[in-house]
Amino acid sequence: MSIAQPEHRPRARELGIHVGVLPTGPENAITDVSGVRVGHTTIIRGDSVRTGVTAILPHADNLFREKVPGAVFVGNAFGKLIGSTQVNELGEIETPILLTSTLATARVADDLITYMLGLPGNEKVLSVNPLVGETNDGYLNDIRSRSITEQDVISAITNAKGGAVEEGCVGAGTGTVAFGFKGGIGTSSRKLPAALGGYTVGVLVQTNFGGILTIEGAPVGRELGRYYLKDYVEGGQRGDASIVRKESPDGSIMIVVATDAPIHHRNLNRLAARAMMGLGRTGSSGSNGSGDFVIAFSTAPELRIKADQSAQPAVELNNEGMSPLFEAVIEATEEAIYNSLFRACDMKGWQGHTINALPLKETLEILRKYSVVPQR
Repeated sequence: MSIAQPEHRPRARELGIHVGVLPTGPENAITDVSGVRVGHTTIIRGDSVRTGVTAILPHADNLFREKVPGAVFVGNAFGKLIGSTQVNELGEIETPILLTSTLATARVADDLITYMLGLPGNEKVLSVNPLVGETNDGYLNDIRSRSITEQDVISAITNAKGGAVEEGCVGAGTGTVAFGFKGGIGTSSRKLPAALGGYTVGVLVQTNFGGILTIEGAPVGRELGRYYLKDYVEGGQRGDASIVRKESPDGSIMIVVATDAPIHHRNLNRLAARAMMGLGRTGSSGSNGSGDFVIAFSTAPELRIKADQSAQPAVELNNEGMSPLFEAVIEATEEAIYNSLFRACDMKGWQGHTINALPLKETLEILRKYSVVPQR
């Protein structure tokens, strides 16, 4: 199910926030990379369940039969990313990429295996490497109930589509918190000029982390009075548990990077590492309790690893050609995080906990003050 937004929650560009110098793709989303699809299952039950699943498919065919080059970069490893070791050992991704809640990762991975084994052509498969990441939504969600079912997982995969991507309080972002405000799913893309190859880079994020929110250099978190170490910097003492949670830098972020550039594992790992720079620009503290992971893949058809066929040599983009892609992924990651915040809505959940969305009016006033967006 989806959440009916109580008001129109704009994306960053609708507010006049233009991150970086490169143009976006048509949808300004990870689906601007040809063939990539995204699906969500949003689970809201009663007063306590606020969770879900988000699926990213590198292409619409059987991924086990046509694997894609992939890499996983770890910023801080306080998290559970099932399947990462095999991806980095072989440089291949062979299942959809699923994002979910921390205590649901094992169940979601098992359901993903079931889905893959049931695909036509996989009847004799004896090993599957499910790729499942998470963030902890336990402040708003009754995480111990582990409410996600096999049907929820299958639905996210089978309903995945191209085009515009739903953002905010959906799928794996339903119960997340970022910078003390409601986090969620966000996405963005960049397209290189033809002279630089014309490649597209798309990013999707699941935000659930903290720090000192900065938007295009403007100290938004500080101006709003919601930021990490506020109680100490202002000379006060720790408040109640809810305030501490809202200002905590702990949490996690999952970043998924797609590109149609022909690059293998080594340069995909380098590309994934640059996404952390986009994360840093938003004010993340990368705390001890933050799990910061990046999954990157290439959709270039000539690089697919097809089952039962001998490996064919393919021309890969050289190292010098990576620099424009690095800029693209930094910009797209930064903007995707902003979109996750701007598109999110207020959420009340587990044990009466409430997290408010980033306040639009006040945030715009701050952005005007620091000349990020034009004055009225």
